[in-house]
Amino acid sequence: MRPAAIRNFLLLASSLLFAGLSAVPQSFSPSLRIGPGAACRLSRAESERRCRAPGQPPGGALCHGRGRCDCGVCICHVSEPGVFFGPLCECHEWVCETYDGSTCAGHGKCDCGKCKCDEGWFGDACQYPAHCDLTKKKSNQMCKNSQDVICSNAGTCHCGRCKCDNPDGNGLVYGKFCECDDRECIDDETEEICGGHGKCYCGNCYCEAGWHGDKCEFQCDITPWESKRRCTSPDGQICSNRGTCVCGECSCHDVDPTGDWGDIHGDTCECDERDCRAVYDRYSDDFCSGHGQCNCGRCDCKVGWYGKKCEHPRSCPLSAEESIRRCQGSSDLPCSGRGKCECGKCTCYPPGDPRVYGKTCECDGRRCEGLDGTVCGGHGTCSCGRCVCDRGWFGTLCQHPRKCNMTEEQSKSLCESADGILCSGKGSCHCGKCICSAEEWYISGELCDCDDRDCDKHDGLICTGNGICSCGNCECWRGWNGNACEIWLGTDYP
Repeated sequence: MRPAAIRNFLLLASSLLFAGLSAVPQSFSPSLRIGPGAACRLSRAESERRCRAPGQPPGGALCHGRGRCDCGVCICHVSEPGVFFGPLCECHEWVCETYDGSTCAGHGKCDCGKCKCDEGWFGDACQYPAHCDLTKKKSNQMCKNSQDVICSNAGTCHCGRCKCDNPDGNGLVYGKFCECDDRECIDDETEEICGGHGKCYCGNCYCEAGWHGDKCEFQCDITPWESKRRCTSPDGQICSNRGTCVCGECSCHDVDPTGDWGDIHGDTCECDERDCRAVYDRYSDDFCSGHGQCNCGRCDCKVGWYGKKCEHPRSCPLSAEESIRRCQGSSDLPCSGRGKCECGKCTCYPPGDPRVYGKTCECDGRRCEGLDGTVCGGHGTCSCGRCVCDRGWFGTLCQHPRKCNMTEEQSKSLCESADGILCSGKGSCHCGKCICSAEEWYISGELCDCDDRDCDKHDGLICTGNGICSCGNCECWRGWNGNACEIWLGTDYP
């Protein structure tokens, strides 16, 4: 090619290139800097204009507040969960509608904040099928909330899915069963959600630091740090983990609306009257033995009384330790767990019952009685809670005859459990009755099929020593009640 022709070709090419660049939209600029690190060729005002959404006035948010403007180009950054994208960072992958925890109900794709539904599905979250194969009855059943109300009376049912009523298009009523109504969060005066000082979730306001109230309408006059300091309990927890901190003051939870065992109080909710169980006296059926007041789990004793349960009179010449030692005797518990210790002397319960006696209430004739009330099966006498059997009988309650009048086959047939095992494999058969293993003291029952360890304990004793364990359940003696027979009601009660 001749030099003149080459020169004409280059001029034509440069003209076409200039014309092409002029046709590119102003917002598109592959490089508005001369080189790396060089100054931007755009003015600051022009650069910001290109990074601002159409229609926004000067001073408006750049890049939708989700990125920084670099010479007319938005560089998106993450300031909250999700990924931002788009020329002006206008798209957010997590802003699409969800249904039952799934974005676009799993029947579509999220495209810059809007669900593009798969074929056969529609709705803001692609939650509605175009064709319904359900009966109306089945559909309504699927739309009922836990109270058996269709769409919580805040929407209509469409093919087993609730369509919530939002006439204003604000989306404040939502949820799988339209159970959430964020209109409850609107402040009556400002008409803002949570007064503009918090976020609403399912009708409840979660306030920003320094604000409180049902709709975040009140502001604290102290800093959040000071509020936290005032609410910190001695154990280092906020309101002892039994209340909420509101502007430096603890609002304690009421664990039992009836007030029984449920009075939580104190400046930092440090007092829990449930702790008073430790100072409950089962014989007087009162806290602090009836001689004091339980406060914050501890007894404030009346004048003349002291001790953990106010059980010791000051008039007693013995110390509390010596008094308990004398009441214990050879037992691990004062009064063998069957009476009340006062100044070294035991008062056995039930009062006046001749079956419970001894210096430390160690003898309990009730243990000689069977479920039918017969003492030692009618074949012996009771001595301090143990049966002395007549000749020819043996067993804990003298229930076994030494001489048997039945064949071995007859005897075994009476001792077999439903699975064909003799005495449940935990005892031996004698004359048609099971003798449970002495090594496993807790095994009982006609076929050795009961485990007395299942009975409730109190003070370390099964059935508190005030009843017998019958196949895992306490059968209390007269005057006693409770799962572990730990409550003394009095002899007036059967």
